[in-house]
Amino acid sequence: MYNKFLLILSGLLVFSFGLFSFGQDKPEILHLKIIETSDVHGAIFPFDYIKNTAKEYSLASVATYVNSEREKKDMEVILLDNGDILQGQPLVYYSNFENPDTTHICAAAMNYMKYDAATIGNHDIEAGHGVYDKIAKEFHFPWMAANAVDTKTGSPYFKPYTIIDKNGFKIAILGLITPAIPQWLPENIWKGMEFEDMLESAKKWLAIINKNEKPDILVGLFHTGIDYTYNNETDTTYKNENAAKLIAQKIPGFDIIFAGHDHQKFNEMILNPVGNEVLLIDPASSAQAIAVADIQLKWNEQTKTYTKTKTGQLIETENYAPDTIMLKYLEPYQVKASTYINRVIGVNKKTISARESLFGNSAFIDFIQQIQMEISGAEISFAAPLNFDFEIKEGQISVRDMFKLYRFENLLYSMVLSGKEIKNYLEFSYGLWFNQMASENDPLLKYHKKENGKIMLDNPFYNFSSAAGIIYTVDVSKPVGKRVQIISLSNGKKFKLDTKYKVAINSYTGNGGGGLLTTGAGINKELLANRIVFSTEKDLRFYMMKYIEKKGVIEIKKTDNWKVIPEDWWKKAKESDYRLLFPKY
Repeated sequence: MYNKFLLILSGLLVFSFGLFSFGQDKPEILHLKIIETSDVHGAIFPFDYIKNTAKEYSLASVATYVNSEREKKDMEVILLDNGDILQGQPLVYYSNFENPDTTHICAAAMNYMKYDAATIGNHDIEAGHGVYDKIAKEFHFPWMAANAVDTKTGSPYFKPYTIIDKNGFKIAILGLITPAIPQWLPENIWKGMEFEDMLESAKKWLAIINKNEKPDILVGLFHTGIDYTYNNETDTTYKNENAAKLIAQKIPGFDIIFAGHDHQKFNEMILNPVGNEVLLIDPASSAQAIAVADIQLKWNEQTKTYTKTKTGQLIETENYAPDTIMLKYLEPYQVKASTYINRVIGVNKKTISARESLFGNSAFIDFIQQIQMEISGAEISFAAPLNFDFEIKEGQISVRDMFKLYRFENLLYSMVLSGKEIKNYLEFSYGLWFNQMASENDPLLKYHKKENGKIMLDNPFYNFSSAAGIIYTVDVSKPVGKRVQIISLSNGKKFKLDTKYKVAINSYTGNGGGGLLTTGAGINKELLANRIVFSTEKDLRFYMMKYIEKKGVIEIKKTDNWKVIPEDWWKKAKESDYRLLFPKY
């Protein structure tokens, strides 16, 4: 019996020292797979509720892939989300605003999938305190953003980071959100928060995590894009909107940085300041792809340290069937939301296409302008296409159609602007939008061709803002600053540069989004709020639906209050550009 005890004790000691030789009770090898979704935008089911068509990708397909990876015995799995899930499909809009008293569909879906952590995105903030504060409590995992600081306490409003233990290894995950939110959203939506520069916040929290947690792997889960030159910013721009690559390049310590926000696929190794490789990876949007980081830690007996290797890949979810159990579990949400989405709110007398809005005055934009002016009581209205490739068909209009017409949950403002500011705003907009033409053979739109041959607009189309309430021309033969000639107000009265006018504008633009009011009109960003004399309480789409319900039958017509000149140049260039952008038509 005594000898048997010694044998058992000897075995335990050998096992103990064996573990100790691999570094503080850790195994010799850790194979870890970290899976990231980002910018899902409500794509929970394999169905587009706006287009009313089936899809081959969704969060339900991600669930199938994750389940298959979790079944593997030689690997540990961590599932992360990088924000912007609460906006984009009527399904989540219904949970946000029409049925807020039950558990949110995103919380139900993500808890079912057993997410380990997530970072909040700007479009999640856009839903408002009532929505995101509630969902943060419903999630069974931390919702993070270290640089969203509570103005009362000076501490992060959301959890800054989380530690996940896998077989004795500590994986630290730091969450950050793009700090550009105040440029796009009214303050009441993010009241009580301020957003720190991402580089400063990453450096600060990196030091805190290393001191307090001593992690084996450090992961950045950053709701921000790759291209730090986007929107004319640079590597020195304070509070750069897209800082993922900057952090990888300038702040040593991260093993992996998951990006998002920009809807662009990316998978590269970036060298940090001390010469170490950082995996920087971005899965784009709508659960069409997922970002996967494979990491292996292997004990090196000679150095008495773990050797770390990592690779990244982007996996297309269309190759995985949806998780049928998940779909069944969420079916009650789908049934209620579908009833809401299919509800008829009015009748349209004539089909209109959004494509015309890219090339000049259009019935599509004029309809939005008309509603904005009626709701706000403004004399002039600014609006841009938020979707340029769809139709509102003749016949019944449903709630679904309103999500085609107006994609985002913007509020509507009325702001006081001078005539000169209005003209400068339009000059800036058409500078983003139209090329300076030397002949009828030049392109009308500003665009470029990518390596894959795809035509891309140089600037976001949702900043191509035109005006209603005034009669004017845009001369594309002239340089920016000398293009716009405002002839009069639409009622025939004289338009004066030194007169103040009440202008209807969405909250994205009204808060400085796109630089139309700041760089264009020349208004100090800090003073924009002083110009607001009216704001809706709910999003503009809500009021547009009420407008149509009240009218019952609508006939959408062009006002033809502005035109591009020389008209013969415009007509030829428009036809050429149209064929280039829409080759199938």
